[in-house]
Amino acid sequence: MFLKLAWRNIWRNKRRTLITVSSVMFAVVFALSLESLERGGHNLMVDNMTRFHTGYIQIQDSRFEDEPSLDNTITYDSSLVRRVASVSDDIEFTVPRLETFMLAAGDEQTRGAMVLGIEADAEDKMNDLRSRITAGEFFSSGNGSAVLAEGIASRLELAVGDTLVLLGQGRFGMTAAGKFAVSGLVNHPVRDMSNQLVYLSLQDAQWLTSAEDQITSLLVMPESVSESFTVAESLRSEFDGENYNILTWRQLIPELVEALEFDRAGTKLYMGILYVIIGFGIFGTILTMTLERMREFGILLAVGMHRIRLASVVFLETFFMSILGVIAGFALGSIILLYFRENPIRITGDAAEIIRDYGMEPIMPTAIAGDIFLWQGLVVFTLTIFISLYPVIKIATLNILEASRT
Repeated sequence: MFLKLAWRNIWRNKRRTLITVSSVMFAVVFALSLESLERGGHNLMVDNMTRFHTGYIQIQDSRFEDEPSLDNTITYDSSLVRRVASVSDDIEFTVPRLETFMLAAGDEQTRGAMVLGIEADAEDKMNDLRSRITAGEFFSSGNGSAVLAEGIASRLELAVGDTLVLLGQGRFGMTAAGKFAVSGLVNHPVRDMSNQLVYLSLQDAQWLTSAEDQITSLLVMPESVSESFTVAESLRSEFDGENYNILTWRQLIPELVEALEFDRAGTKLYMGILYVIIGFGIFGTILTMTLERMREFGILLAVGMHRIRLASVVFLETFFMSILGVIAGFALGSIILLYFRENPIRITGDAAEIIRDYGMEPIMPTAIAGDIFLWQGLVVFTLTIFISLYPVIKIATLNILEASRT
């Protein structure tokens, strides 16, 4: 009976109910938006760094992490690929890379460069690299051409058709030098890497560095990011006792992990402030609703209604309005987050340049995940229920005569 009475009560004054429900709804939408933008930004940074730089898991020679030299490579052949693929059904594909640093020169300019020997098809499958070609085309395996990131191409004053000279050290101290035709330019999303990255086919890179059949790392791509750590543990079990090192993206880019954790601490502070503002907003609505009904409460108690029953009905009214507000907030929040996930906010001007300097794309995407909705809805709902104790306490201590005269 209390449930039925409370449900009918909230619709006696539709305007008051809609105001209360709206205050809870907008609180949920604000909380969802802040959490989703923070999560989306972090996901974008991790995605850029893993897809274009480290991958989610790397298999390296056990000495390569401490001494990243071509002397510490692993043999790459079909048996290694089959062995890795057999470890887990969650592994989607692997990407071989031969990475080294060399001097890169054009006609008049010379710069330090990160030379990355890749299999173009596997690399494109991982990061859709071919779609980022802005001039020319991608190379074929072993055709003696190179693809440059736009940043280093600009520094070296090179364009498609020009000749790139690479000079450095090959495997076991051998001199490595070669000339490559520039077949294309790519727009790399991470500025620091754009300013130094040169792509060669894996075959050309192995020839240049005298490292036939060798790679510096085998990137392992699981079906999803969340499976990275499980797959890494399986690989460690498979290669236990052998001369391999299995690293996850959190171990490969610890600086980014620390930066994200620091940013999360700041977001928690902002969320705390937001919850305080939300709490006062909802309390103002509940307070107004309670004061408007003081005469009603006084009369009901005067004609014999028990305080506990009246307080229970009012509490249920607030409970229903909180539920309606949270559900409406989920509905409106989902529409907003879906829209901005497909159409992320683009930052322009000086702010965009500052963000690019940190190696990130100047966009603010949103993330949609079940735990975001669960936790933000739960926090706002708990906050509302806590505030709803105010009218309960007010009824428990109400002076019937004074209330009936208001």
